[in-house]
Amino acid sequence: MLNELHALPEGILERDTRGLQDLLGGPTLIHLPGDRQPALFLSVLLHGNETVGWEALRGLLQHRLARFGELRLPRALSIFIGNVAAAAAGVRHLPEQPDYNRVWPGSELAPTPEHDLMRQVTAILRTRGLFASLDIHNNTGLNPHYAGVNRLDHQTLHLATLFSRTLMYFRRPKGIQAMAMGEFCPAVTLECGKVGDRHGLEHARDTIDACLHLAALPQHPVPPHDLDLFHTVARVEVPPALSFAFPPGQGDILFTPDLERFNFRELPRGTAFGRVTGHHEPYLDARDEQGRDVYARFFHVAAGELRLSTPVMPSMLTLNEEVIRQDCLCYLMERYNDHVPH
Repeated sequence: MLNELHALPEGILERDTRGLQDLLGGPTLIHLPGDRQPALFLSVLLHGNETVGWEALRGLLQHRLARFGELRLPRALSIFIGNVAAAAAGVRHLPEQPDYNRVWPGSELAPTPEHDLMRQVTAILRTRGLFASLDIHNNTGLNPHYAGVNRLDHQTLHLATLFSRTLMYFRRPKGIQAMAMGEFCPAVTLECGKVGDRHGLEHARDTIDACLHLAALPQHPVPPHDLDLFHTVARVEVPPALSFAFPPGQGDILFTPDLERFNFRELPRGTAFGRVTGHHEPYLDARDEQGRDVYARFFHVAAGELRLSTPVMPSMLTLNEEVIRQDCLCYLMERYNDHVPH
């Protein structure tokens, strides 16, 4: 069930992510007044082990309380604090739960109570109206800070470049917060580096603060030379039937220990992702934005190695085996600046 509040609960800003479950009891939507309307929307803890969103927000609100004796927000703020149960356990989501960032309106997953929850949140926010939406995440691999966008309109691109000039445009997976909010306001996903990265926390906090102080988002084009836009051409998973590992482990696929260093690097054809055993091709499940199998376009096996068949740039590669199973191995991207609207 959704908790909907119109003020901060007593003591919430003293709670880290593991302490929110005891205080809130479940997913909570909080509306705070400000000088301008409509509100900026923030979602945090859609993944329970990605702490940057809540830590950045509570740091910002603590600073304003200390400075002014009250919040005195320059713009109204609506906050969705998501999977507090998973946050208490320090995991992405509990075994019996779906991924909280795959169950928003438009999801392709089988219906769950969490789908109903996100429909309720979306309906409330649509009725109230929003200025913009930020969904704030950590990631597990060595990635630069970047913004994910699902639309290429001017206001969305301006919002994204407040955070980073590096942007990733994607249309899958479905059911994410930014796609749901993007139906009625500019919406982006902020990827703030690894958990515990101080720079990521400060970067997220500064972006929230900048958005709260904006009177409007520009409607003129973003100059193409002011951003680096990449488009995801494939989402890559390890098939459930295959085992994998990193050295010194063993599996059907033994990935190279330097795998996450491939992120946001333009890799040449023939780059090896690791060694393989047996005869299990396709060793990876690679799907384009229409869900079509594109494994043979991007990968092949030669001399016992899983190699790239074409030059490509990966993102979100990680050495975290649990995240690879729960989410994916990586995304494959192409440069997309020629598609920036003029």
